[in-house]
Amino acid sequence: MNVTLARGLKPKIERDVYFSFFMFTADLRPQDTRYTQTLINHLKALTDMGYAGFDVHIAARPATVDHKLEIDGYIALRKAFDQAGLREVRFTTNVGTTRTFDPTSPYEGQRAQALSYLKSRVDITRILGGGASIMSGPFLYPYGVFPLTDDGEPLWSDALQEWIKPRFHAARGVFEELSEYAATMEVKLAIEPVKSWETPPPNMVSEVLDFLEGLEHPQGGVTVDTAQVLMESQGPSVFRNNIARAVRQNRLHYVHISAPDRGAVKDSWIPWDLVRSDIEPVYRGPYLVEVFNAIPPFVSSMRMARRRFWRPGEDAPIRGVDSAYDVAKAALEELHTRIAA
Repeated sequence: MNVTLARGLKPKIERDVYFSFFMFTADLRPQDTRYTQTLINHLKALTDMGYAGFDVHIAARPATVDHKLEIDGYIALRKAFDQAGLREVRFTTNVGTTRTFDPTSPYEGQRAQALSYLKSRVDITRILGGGASIMSGPFLYPYGVFPLTDDGEPLWSDALQEWIKPRFHAARGVFEELSEYAATMEVKLAIEPVKSWETPPPNMVSEVLDFLEGLEHPQGGVTVDTAQVLMESQGPSVFRNNIARAVRQNRLHYVHISAPDRGAVKDSWIPWDLVRSDIEPVYRGPYLVEVFNAIPPFVSSMRMARRRFWRPGEDAPIRGVDSAYDVAKAALEELHTRIAA
């Protein structure tokens, strides 16, 4: 483990740490130049704290919107960041598939539509993050789309597992072509398993790895999120085996450090011992500090009851509530201290 010790300073790991913009927004709104300045203000404040990069969500648009127009908007956004003195800042992206853009669809035309959508997200990731960037997120099966029987009854347990099998099989061709394309763009694909109360499978790291083993191209990998692992996993021994399996296959592409309640990282129930012992020695990418703030669409989709961390420049200060910057700074310090311990 590489640790820097400076007199009077806390231990600091020699690794890039990124911060998720889920603290501020789920949509960068690249066409909104006024909002771009708000983003720039946040980026500057967080880079001054010591963050080397950021993870940003690429919001889905209606199927009628030309992907090229979306891409052009992000080209302009990256240019605005560069002109603001943020040229050296790195970006990764968070991407999800939808009912419309569904790579697991049984219909070939819809799978082709999903492939075009996902390729455009690879393009945007390359534009924002440059080479060696990462596109992460629940982009195998559409996030939050729970299947129903003809009678309107939801599928669970064995029925759900059997229903999803042919869907994953149908997606293989899409992901083979997507992986080849991502490789030419120098973008890693990191599928993130998300807990079962949010979305159908893949819910566990092992399910993502099972899907990836059926693919020939090595560009696809997995995102390991500490919150998801804590809330939806089979225990420490299986976790260790999954990490070792992902490393053997060169598929451990991204690691998210996130609290189970998706709130402040400092003094939270994060399995730091597993991160230190099983991830830190073998993982070579950046760590992402991921905090979901109580903002749309998360308040409803994640049933958030806690108060919002107020966002400087966007919200009025709330007495007794930490600001987004306070939470970000404390999270960075906690990560360095815990990993370097």
